[in-house]
Amino acid sequence: MSLDSETPSPAWRPISKVQRRVLGVLVEKAKTTPDSYPMSLNGLTTGCNQKSNRDPQMSLEGWEVEEALEQLREMGAVAEVHGDGRVVKFRHYMKDWLGCDGNELAIMAELLLRGPQTVGELRGRAARMGKIPDMSTLQPLLDELQQKKLVVPLTPKGRGQIISHGLFSEKELAEQRQQMGDGRPVSSEADPASPAPSSAPAAAAPTAPSPAAPPAPTNATSGSDSAAIRQLQQEVAELKAELARVKKDVEDLWSSVT
Repeated sequence: MSLDSETPSPAWRPISKVQRRVLGVLVEKAKTTPDSYPMSLNGLTTGCNQKSNRDPQMSLEGWEVEEALEQLREMGAVAEVHGDGRVVKFRHYMKDWLGCDGNELAIMAELLLRGPQTVGELRGRAARMGKIPDMSTLQPLLDELQQKKLVVPLTPKGRGQIISHGLFSEKELAEQRQQMGDGRPVSSEADPASPAPSSAPAAAAPTAPSPAAPPAPTNATSGSDSAAIRQLQQEVAELKAELARVKKDVEDLWSSVT
């Protein structure tokens, strides 16, 4: 009997911001501080409210984290661990729940902890939880996660592309698209194909006016200008988002120092 046939299908679904933070912390601590994993409720609450590597900052109460844990337990994403001690601890089942592991899981954890970010930012941040030395290593992982719909691009491919995880609700995802891009879903392809020319202009070519008539060049120039404007608008939106994230990183660093 094939073992593959017994592997459960991923069961992930959109979840709340508290649930996302809890899962992100569980994966992070399992990878970076395995001696403190599985985690107690107090330790998990502290991790959720941690000032570094978190966006947005949160001030969760223990009961809020406990409620999120119970909901995630019902979804099959976490479980209680009863060891020799009297303190109940918690572990994640993200490998099965999301259907990914290793470096892919490190990427998902960073997106859950920090939300939308540029691909360059993600590479540097996720490297602390996985072996992702460069962009050539990161990009195939992102492509695979995008195929699984766990990663969603918010801006087109290119310098400063912004991506997010797919665990937002539809409303939250629409808000992120509006904030980071132009509000429209981004194709998984690098660039949409240019509209195919219709057969009408080809048929009209023999009866075109004299060379002095400029309609065709004017239309071509107008289309080119529109594409250039759209590209510039996209680059401005990406730069604004990147600047906002740099500002946030500085604020986080200042908070941790003070």
